[in-house]
Amino acid sequence: MAVLSLLEVLRSAQMTDLAVTDNLNVVGFDDMPPPAQIKAELPLTGTGTDTVRNGRAQLTRILDRQDLRLFVVVGPCSIHEPRAAREYAQRLRALADEVSDALFLVMRVYFEKPRTATGWKGYINDPDMDDSFHIGRGMRGARELLLAFAELGLPTGSEALDPLSPQYLADLISWYAIGARTTESQTHREMASGLSTPVGFKNGTDGGLEVAINAIRSARSPHSFLGIGPDGRTAIVRTRGNRLGHLVLRGGGGRPNYDTVSVRLAEAALLKANLAPNIVVDCSHSNSLKDPSLQPLVFMDCVHQIKEGNRSIVGMMLEGHLQAGNQPIPDELSQLKYGVSVTDACIDWATTADLLRRAASELSAALAARSG
Repeated sequence: MAVLSLLEVLRSAQMTDLAVTDNLNVVGFDDMPPPAQIKAELPLTGTGTDTVRNGRAQLTRILDRQDLRLFVVVGPCSIHEPRAAREYAQRLRALADEVSDALFLVMRVYFEKPRTATGWKGYINDPDMDDSFHIGRGMRGARELLLAFAELGLPTGSEALDPLSPQYLADLISWYAIGARTTESQTHREMASGLSTPVGFKNGTDGGLEVAINAIRSARSPHSFLGIGPDGRTAIVRTRGNRLGHLVLRGGGGRPNYDTVSVRLAEAALLKANLAPNIVVDCSHSNSLKDPSLQPLVFMDCVHQIKEGNRSIVGMMLEGHLQAGNQPIPDELSQLKYGVSVTDACIDWATTADLLRRAASELSAALAARSG
């Protein structure tokens, strides 16, 4: 029997230690195609490129007060059925032209859902809605939908949740949100500093503004952090900072914060932090007390504030689908109701269209006065 050298003994001990200390709760590593591969399979075309560029440019002009319109991010709480999402997009695209004098419409396209405890994590993570987690297929499906919307000429907005997803999808998106649960995360602030879009930071789940304001300030600065490059390899990502961060009021702590007093306090907090008083009001979540039927009331309250002279509200968010309400995910997916949300309850299309037409009509004169 050969005698092991001291170096070989040490190496053997290190490997043994590694085997009993590393990845103890990991059961496997599945290959994920790199961003460059999926982008090559599903490339952005000239028409789509124009949609994304124009969408970002219009949103930037609104935030810089060069465009007096209000932008509205509207659509399903989450995307789970591509056919229904395409139908919604086609309807929204037609409505966008109708209300374009006063409103700039952006389709809400959320593929990832943060969960308080457990539950369906969204189309990218689990496209089959059966805990099979075919993430590669989900990512391709998400990109296919975003390409279809871009070809329609419809800009899209989404939540930046997984820090790797933007490398696969961000070239197709015109606006990003950072959710209430992740606004405090250093990882998401770093990611936002490198995104190519305006980014809305939601106030904390307790309703406080400090976390979101600190996030906006952080994202304006350059950052260096671990991420992935187009080839899928781990990389040190270095960013220049994103000046287009803004505040999203979504209520919290059991109360709304879209009212005149709350908006005025948010303006003061932003100005104190030397930030532009750019405010987006999310009509769902705590602002509607999770009752979708209250979303139109929240929206029109903000329209009234603008008519009374408010200049800080630059955008709104609505959760709407083809049909009203929501539904649980059944064991037999064929029993899913078409066009009904499987996450938060939504208002239906008719309510959405009527609301946006009414808001556009009432805002036309009021927005012109904002130029002063």
